[in-house]
Amino acid sequence: MDDWIIRLVDQGGYWGVALLMFLETVFPPVPSEVIMTVAGVSASRGNMTFAGVVGAGTAGAMLGNYLWFWLAIKFGSDRLHRFADRYGRWLTLNWKEIERGQELFRKHGSIIVLIARMLPTLRSLISIPAGIFGMSHRRFLLFSTIGTAGWSAALAGAGYALGSQFEDVEKILGPLSTVVIALIVLGYFWRLIRWKPE
Repeated sequence: MDDWIIRLVDQGGYWGVALLMFLETVFPPVPSEVIMTVAGVSASRGNMTFAGVVGAGTAGAMLGNYLWFWLAIKFGSDRLHRFADRYGRWLTLNWKEIERGQELFRKHGSIIVLIARMLPTLRSLISIPAGIFGMSHRRFLLFSTIGTAGWSAALAGAGYALGSQFEDVEKILGPLSTVVIALIVLGYFWRLIRWKPE
């Protein structure tokens, strides 16, 4: 997968970085760790500017973030209520738990979105509860952009500092992403086993 990402960054420049980060947000298995680190390496060689790389990566990711947010709004809490009533066991959620999550988002939604944007895997998923739980567009865009820019800058900065040794970054962040995914899957099965309707 790394080879075609490197080619698209080299050939597409800022547009290539933005497109890849959009795809990464919509289809999480495309790794932002590789995309932004490769873009940082390219900036270190003078092919792009560091600020341009971070801006392109942030813009592409935010387009994908907003797509998920918009789709979640369209799905809506009423439909979620019916869906939870019907498939609550497989969601491992009942409506009372969803209401608790909604209250948590009402009080701390901004900081939840900000932090999640800088965590592997969760950074793509957080748009869904933000949209369903009615977070305002302005707060969503503001805190998502701050978190996404921070994540993009950190990865691009690592690539810029390490030059061609971007594999060293992937060796750290690749397993970290795998651990986060594994914890989410294990958490789901744990809840599935223990779940009882209220």
